[in-house]
Amino acid sequence: MIGKLTGRLDYRAADHVLIDVRGVGYLVYCSDRTMAALPGVGEAISIYTDMVVREDLMQLYGFLSLVEKEWHRLLCSVQGVGAKVSLAILSALGPDGVSRAIALGDWATVKAAKGVGPKTAQRIVLDLKDKAPGVMAMGGTVTEAMDGPALDVIEPAGPTPISKRKPKPPSGAAAASAGALSALANLGYSPSDAATAVAEAAASLPDAEETDLIRAALKLLAPKG
Repeated sequence: MIGKLTGRLDYRAADHVLIDVRGVGYLVYCSDRTMAALPGVGEAISIYTDMVVREDLMQLYGFLSLVEKEWHRLLCSVQGVGAKVSLAILSALGPDGVSRAIALGDWATVKAAKGVGPKTAQRIVLDLKDKAPGVMAMGGTVTEAMDGPALDVIEPAGPTPISKRKPKPPSGAAAASAGALSALANLGYSPSDAATAVAEAAASLPDAEETDLIRAALKLLAPKG
């Protein structure tokens, strides 16, 4: 299986790119959000991939982070959800948005993605709700594929030099949620309750740091009455 590609972006289309890895071209299909974040043609690129192999198909799908890749894998495990629907959901919500919607049981938000009906959205939330805490926790340890030092892509000498993509600053939202989730787990809250509270807190405080999310989540978890 091909889990990651590092090379040069050779071509961009509406929903896929061609990545040249030492003379071998790989077609990789991506969500709209991922496509928007990719570098320009001729620039260095590193991207996580998931490979689908069937009798009539062999296709690669690309992701900026392992969290996004894991949600794609889980979404595709739901009955009636294929790669196209999964990418539509990730395009509409992004991996953090998927985490929040599923942790909160918010199937209406999932339904907002193109091609997702109410029954499919409800099935996704029902089947994956218990998986949300584990994926949200990944946000504290997983960096984006294109973060870090600029990539040095070794290619045969040619007239056109390969430009290097500057590292993209990592988003702190996923890390803050993961840290808050870990703190609540250490306090004895169940993964499901903690994930729901953190997701609700993150939805109301999108720019909050870890400590702010913990305080807000604890208020939500406090006994009522």
